[in-house]
Amino acid sequence: MDNTRLQIAQVDFGSNIELPYAEGIKAGFPSPAQDYMTDSIDLNKEIVKHKETTFYARVDGDSMQDAGIGNGDIVVIDKSLDARNGDYIAAFIDGEFTLKQYKTDAAAHCAWLMPANPAYPPIRVTEENNFIIWGVITHTIKKLR
Repeated sequence: MDNTRLQIAQVDFGSNIELPYAEGIKAGFPSPAQDYMTDSIDLNKEIVKHKETTFYARVDGDSMQDAGIGNGDIVVIDKSLDARNGDYIAAFIDGEFTLKQYKTDAAAHCAWLMPANPAYPPIRVTEENNFIIWGVITHTIKKLR
């Protein structure tokens, strides 16, 4: 199929790590951000809306690189959401998990799993495939350094 795989893990809510939060950081001239740190933020509270149905997964592969989802990134998957046309999804197809953009094609009575890298072909999904939309990708966490 393609080389993008997902290593899925449950969200750990056993700890509460609140980090300093600077609201309104500008991408222009530098300013003393310390003066604006008046609150804290817990990333689990910010990015997890349905804790019973949310999972993290590490991306292994490059088929979604042009969508800004690269090898080693962490994606947040919410299984409680219904996939809409254009969503990024974690899918189980013919025995493998993959991450792709979901496109519906009512006229052709199929769906498409679209990579974001021209090195990989789209995957046509029909009734003959063993296909499950496992969840919708809601966030991507990137390591920049």
